Amino acid sequence: MTQNKNTPLELRNGALRLVLRPDLGGCMAGLWLGDLPVLRSTDAAALATSRLSAGYPLVPYSNRLGYRRFRWQGHDYTTQANFDDNPHSVHGVGWQRPWQVDSSSATEAELSYTHVADADWPFAFAVRQRFVLSAEALEVHLAFTNLDNQPQPVGLGWHPYFPKRSRSRLHIELTDRWESDDSGLPTRKVPQPGIDGDVTHLAFDNCFEGWSGAARIRDEKLSMRLTSSLPYLVVFTPDTKPYYCVEPVSHVSNAIHMTNPAAHGLRTVAPQATVDAWMKLEVSAT
Repeated sequence: MTQNKNTPLELRNGALRLVLRPDLGGCMAGLWLGDLPVLRSTDAAALATSRLSAGYPLVPYSNRLGYRRFRWQGHDYTTQANFDDNPHSVHGVGWQRPWQVDSSSATEAELSYTHVADADWPFAFAVRQRFVLSAEALEVHLAFTNLDNQPQPVGLGWHPYFPKRSRSRLHIELTDRWESDDSGLPTRKVPQPGIDGDVTHLAFDNCFEGWSGAARIRDEKLSMRLTSSLPYLVVFTPDTKPYYCVEPVSHVSNAIHMTNPAAHGLRTVAPQATVDAWMKLEVSAT
């Protein structure tokens, strides 16, 4: 039976423990291997916002939607500010809305959110997020259904945060990087012969194309493999923060404003149609 649940939801399998906050944007409060944080992790009761969480879903778009407006199938639409004084709207709406707990067990949980068209997103939809925790990995699935009476533009993804530790390192096979303007919007695509380096030596806040194989994420404590059905990655390595982000996404940031949005991953979803995505994070001690 569907129920509202504003209390944390905990899954365990072997040494892995996942804690969810459905009421805070369907986010992950934390993921631990034993007592060691795998993602940036916070005691669930102390978590005040999904923005400080271990990770959250990106729906119905990833990253920035330029200047909070867009034109779609001959009509002009607007969105609202949702990220400090950023001139764009950011990361969709799912991460800032309460989700319902539809089912849960010791190792699996399914959450859902139903969106009524509003000032933040002008189309109705429903989305389900399913978490599956094995002894070695976390899998997360998203399924988006268009409940509107017209096709709508859709992007999906996740925004996991990884804690910086000694020798935090990324190895990712890629082909291209989108350079950005001062406001964070992509401007042009340039060759990027992969990412292979210590996080402390990287300075990215970019969307990348040509992702193949697993993104390998290592430090002195953990070895991780991130895979996904989604073809793009956003990599964020701020030098002033104790975390970094490797985000599987379905489209280039701000694709809706590009000449051919579909060529940059944005999907057109017909009424009652469903699109889905998954990501998997395999974890082992180093």
